[in-house]
Amino acid sequence: MKKATMMTSMIAGTLLSIAPYALADVVVIVNPANSSTVDNETVKRIFLGKEKKFPGGTAATPINQKGDAATRNQFDEKVLERNSSQISAYWSKLVFTGKGTPPKEVADDAAAVAAVAADPSAISYVDSSAVTDAVKVISAQ
Repeated sequence: MKKATMMTSMIAGTLLSIAPYALADVVVIVNPANSSTVDNETVKRIFLGKEKKFPGGTAATPINQKGDAATRNQFDEKVLERNSSQISAYWSKLVFTGKGTPPKEVADDAAAVAAVAADPSAISYVDSSAVTDAVKVISAQ
């Protein structure tokens, strides 16, 4: 009887620990003044430092969330198609060789919304529940 209860608790704990990843709906956001049309491939290139401008020619300033944020993990896996360790290694190599600087990081969804609202060149991502009228959603992940 104790084994069944213990197993049920372990399964429930595992499901609860992955629930934020399963339930989060990440959206890419820009400043409302940004009129560029941006597809997922362009978003990926901007966040990997391979593209410095939006398709319309204006500067693009990517803003990441801290590495341990659930929203960041989902964005890395769905959009950048790499896990957080791979992204960290990617940027370490570019920084070491002098070929790139990783995007600025903010603490959470609210900070990402505030940063994008304050900068017409900014692009970031947040959980869809964090979107306000101060930003424009350009794609959902």
